[in-house]
Amino acid sequence: MEINIEKLKWDTNGLIPVIVQHEETGKVLTLAYMNKESLEKTIETNETWFFSRSRQELWNKGETSGNKQQIKKITYDCDADALLVQVSPLGPACHTGEDSCFNNELYKTEEPSGEIIPQVVGKIKERRENPVVGSYTNYLFNEGLDKILKKIGEESTEVVIGAKNKDKQEVTNEIADLTYHTLVLMELLDISTTDIKEELKNRHVEKDKKNK
Repeated sequence: MEINIEKLKWDTNGLIPVIVQHEETGKVLTLAYMNKESLEKTIETNETWFFSRSRQELWNKGETSGNKQQIKKITYDCDADALLVQVSPLGPACHTGEDSCFNNELYKTEEPSGEIIPQVVGKIKERRENPVVGSYTNYLFNEGLDKILKKIGEESTEVVIGAKNKDKQEVTNEIADLTYHTLVLMELLDISTTDIKEELKNRHVEKDKKNK
């Protein structure tokens, strides 16, 4: 694949802003800057390299901490003056130890819907590791595989019934219930949402490539 970084528009200091995004969750991890050399090293090593404006030098994310970021995809905007770098992080993105540098909330009208699945997955994992008395999730884990499978069967049936009734809200509710119980099963069997996404990618994206 031919890569031509000369088409990018660099500022007067030879830099371009870079938004780093978690490739799985879509969460913005940090905002940094690259020059041509750091972008070339990023592509060459498949790890993020940035240019520090304060130190006036290149730096490899995670070189000291081990919290490196493996490159999945790099795109540029319509004006060719900003980059979006999608990565698989090997640890927290922020020097404070937070997974993202953007954790200081300034204003919110409601919780972004795109973050709900990772939040539910995190809550299920937290309940398994730190049980809470009266928690329904802990009840399922305590009852074990057969109980979880029974609930998945029940919710699947209710999805079918709702669909037969052509009741959109009922189907929406039941699919949400089915999704939750499926995520509990996935946690029990150590299956991640990444595993599911990879399987879907292998089935559809790779299949599309073969058909071209």
